[in-house]
Amino acid sequence: MKLHTYYRSSASYRVRIALNLKGLVAEEAYVHLSKNGGEQFGAAFDALNPQHLLPVLEVDDLVLPQSLAIIEYLDETRPALPLLPGDPAGRARVRALSQMIAADIHPIDNLRVLKYLGQELGATQEQKNAWYRHWVALGLAALERQLAGNPATGLFCHGDTPTMADCCLVPQLYNARRFECDLAAYPTITAIEARCLALPAFNGAQPDLQPDAE
Repeated sequence: MKLHTYYRSSASYRVRIALNLKGLVAEEAYVHLSKNGGEQFGAAFDALNPQHLLPVLEVDDLVLPQSLAIIEYLDETRPALPLLPGDPAGRARVRALSQMIAADIHPIDNLRVLKYLGQELGATQEQKNAWYRHWVALGLAALERQLAGNPATGLFCHGDTPTMADCCLVPQLYNARRFECDLAAYPTITAIEARCLALPAFNGAQPDLQPDAE
């Protein structure tokens, strides 16, 4: 099993957490997203993923892109310590919470979008930061409402054990803090994050603790 990753890639961060939670070990191959014009555009990585996005997991003679697809594959093929609930309603809720982050917040704030805003549209750093904070605030406000007071929410996003939704939440909040987003309006979210980071599986996956961290 080999994980192609970058320490600051939040999608890679999700998979690192999932691997840790499930007690799985993957060899890591580091792909720097900004050095030398971006190593993701080199021939070797292009052959693995023509989307030029991280992460990619090589496992079981497969080459899997997309973090949520990777996590679900690992959950289906290595079902011990599951990251999705056993009931259809629970699985649907965890997938919905995960997609709120992975599909609706993260993509429009990703590195390639911010680069496009600056290089092609001439946005200043201040304007790019404002863009980032706007979409994060919009997304986290909706997520807070989904989690707060919902009987399905427990110590974590769904119930009292971590799920795929928590694997998505923690990296998004790490990035939000990098851009100095104000998280005071999201007490449910930040309380869940604190419980997650108290666990070795989450703590050990933090970007600043990775071998390729700068």
